[in-house]
Amino acid sequence: MRNRFAFQLRYFLFWLVFFVAAKAVFLLYHAAKAATLPGGEMLRVFGYGLRLDASAAAYLSIVPFGLLTVGSLLPARAPLDRLLRFYSAVAGVVVAFFTVADLELYKAWGFRLDATPLQYLDSPAEMAASAGSAPLLLLTLVLAGLLAGGWALYTKVCSKLPALPPGFGRGRAALVGLLYLALLAVPLRGGVQQIPVNQSDVYFSAHPFANHAAVNVPWNFINSLFLQSGGPNQYQFMPAAVAERTVRELYAPGGAADTAAARLLRIRRPNVIFIILESFTAKFVAGTGGEKNVTPNLDSLARTGVLFTNLYAAGDRSQKGLVSLLSGYPNQPTTSIIKYPRKTERLPHLCQDLKRAGYSSRYYYGGELAFANMKSYLVTAGYDQFTERADFPASQQNSKWGAHDHVLFDRMLRDLKTQRQPFFATAFTLSSHEPFDVPIARRFPGTDETALFRNSVYYTDWALGRFLRAARQQPWWDNTLLVLVADHGHPLPGNDANESPRKFHIPLVLVGGALRPEARGRVLATFGSQTDVAATLLAQLQLPTAAYKWSYDLLRPARQPFAFYCFTDGFGMLTPAGGLTYDNVARRVITGDTVRLRQLLRQGQAYEQASFDDFLRK
Repeated sequence: MRNRFAFQLRYFLFWLVFFVAAKAVFLLYHAAKAATLPGGEMLRVFGYGLRLDASAAAYLSIVPFGLLTVGSLLPARAPLDRLLRFYSAVAGVVVAFFTVADLELYKAWGFRLDATPLQYLDSPAEMAASAGSAPLLLLTLVLAGLLAGGWALYTKVCSKLPALPPGFGRGRAALVGLLYLALLAVPLRGGVQQIPVNQSDVYFSAHPFANHAAVNVPWNFINSLFLQSGGPNQYQFMPAAVAERTVRELYAPGGAADTAAARLLRIRRPNVIFIILESFTAKFVAGTGGEKNVTPNLDSLARTGVLFTNLYAAGDRSQKGLVSLLSGYPNQPTTSIIKYPRKTERLPHLCQDLKRAGYSSRYYYGGELAFANMKSYLVTAGYDQFTERADFPASQQNSKWGAHDHVLFDRMLRDLKTQRQPFFATAFTLSSHEPFDVPIARRFPGTDETALFRNSVYYTDWALGRFLRAARQQPWWDNTLLVLVADHGHPLPGNDANESPRKFHIPLVLVGGALRPEARGRVLATFGSQTDVAATLLAQLQLPTAAYKWSYDLLRPARQPFAFYCFTDGFGMLTPAGGLTYDNVARRVITGDTVRLRQLLRQGQAYEQASFDDFLRK
């Protein structure tokens, strides 16, 4: 005889098994693509997809678990079993329909079903026309099979709801129901880890189809409803053609390049170590006009390398800086392209271009790569190997976020001793992120937030110096270029306003044995953005930059050097002659240079409009 209090577990299991079966149907429907996956990849589709499947199963279990909790207090004749069956039947039909619709839509679109079809609800004729070539009979049979199989599975796994055991009080039964509801929080968020599950967690393969196959369709659809930013473009300031022309003029060269002055490297294919420094505001870097003695190692590198003093972050979040730096792509005012894997799959990426040029690649982060959907973006980029929080022993996960920066650098140093050259190694630090805890004695007094932040930046700089002293002893050092740049700035110190240029001002330093002797010690005041780092690096490596439409080589004369950045629903536009900040909601200039205000405003609006149009088209 079945136990009443095992019903919730069986119900959750029913949905979990159903989603695994739906994944098998997807792979069978796309058998030709599935056959191209390497051995073992198919099983990993199910393994990696299980967390999203469990999360979706938990969401669908909330209503039944709630009904059972409330129903335990009602008389025995209450139609709980019929309500559960009705809810499950309706949910099953909806889920099965989405699953079947996704089979053919994936073939046409190349991405799993999300909220995109909602854009076409006002044009049913076009929707019907686009579905005209679909194998409707086959899809109908698949739908019927899923519905029949789902109901048989429900009958087998769940069956009828058993009555309460004799003598078991309704109050106690309700408490058990509440406990089950509380336990749903674990699968809902994909486990007990710090960061809730997201689409990144199922991205594991260099083959996009394998990643797509692991996605749970109902979860993906609901998630996209919260993330959707599909248009129309709310930043429509001028005709599209005018905006595009204005942006082209911004990127127009200002004259012939001085080839000798622009050449920084003494070899064509150096190793590249790309270090992204968490929250390294220019306000703490002496070479960019900031405080002295906070980043002594970075300041020393700036004196022996190439320092860019007027570089600005494109946005104010780590995930936004990541895309801007590695793909040369601008930020969006109220969303981030990294939330949309099907869009980031269409971006260029430094790793992809360097791999085509013969580079091996690795990516290092002491925290969880799934944070803010970074993993899906990085897996698509094609890195050969990833090192993240789970790859460090528990004893080394000594930070709230994971492994502190000196631990990360030690791991990278160890790995690079055997890495095939030329290599492209990307490292993202984390210790200078809130809550600013550091594993060394504090260098600066105070316990306020600014003092804690200052000490955390000092620690990361200390860890960087420690890494570089060891790196200089390695045989690969003489053939290596280091790119050191921040992911974004910070309002501290000074509590700068959200739109303040000071908040977005960051350092960029190029250093390493691969630099030409005459390039060492150069200081470049050219205005630029994070988005320009990709084209600048590729130009030094003599690789094509045409795919990086929003990136400009900072060593090539520009008609008008500029830096554009986004904050929450607003933008900043900076040039050597002045700058402005603009509020999109209020439709007004916040701060601005009165001499060139009108021209800067038009250029900034054109850039925001054209870049958001590009984002919507991805």
